[in-house]
Amino acid sequence: MISSSLFFKPSLFFKQIFKLKIPGLKYLALLWAALLFLMVPLPAQAQTPVGLPYSKQYAPPLSYSNADLAGKDFSGQTLEIAEFANANLYQANFANADLRGAVFSASTMTETNLHGADLTQSMLDQVPFIRADLSDAILEDAILLRSTFEDVNITGADFTNALLDGAQVRELCAIASGTNPKTGVETQESLGCQG
Repeated sequence: MISSSLFFKPSLFFKQIFKLKIPGLKYLALLWAALLFLMVPLPAQAQTPVGLPYSKQYAPPLSYSNADLAGKDFSGQTLEIAEFANANLYQANFANADLRGAVFSASTMTETNLHGADLTQSMLDQVPFIRADLSDAILEDAILLRSTFEDVNITGADFTNALLDGAQVRELCAIASGTNPKTGVETQESLGCQG
């Protein structure tokens, strides 16, 4: 007979099991051992693949909301899902920056340089674009509702599946030209301009 206290001492438990001549009991014991092994966390399982704690790997997004960023240089930087809502971006430079998923809702973009920036899935709603450079920018799946465009450069910009209203599309089609060097999509085609 196996004592119940042996269940708390796995090594003694297995010694006793393997002494018994009960068919199939050894397989049950091995199955139990395998389950115990899977339930015990190993040091490698406690960390992410890159070795950073979970809280550091999934930190909250960088936030510049409500900030005065006039003249700041963000060119070439990776600013995925950063927040720039309601910020003053007068003459800010975002040339060739990675801004995928960034939030710019209600920001002021006067003379802002977004040349070649990747704004895929960004929120650019209620933004007054005044003399802004959007040339060669990627705005795929971006939200641009209630934004205004005054004297902007959209040469080579890709607006594929961007959320724009009819008046915005007509306004942008009047000045659309070029092909985006990264996506190979023509600006007029991305806006759905009627020839």
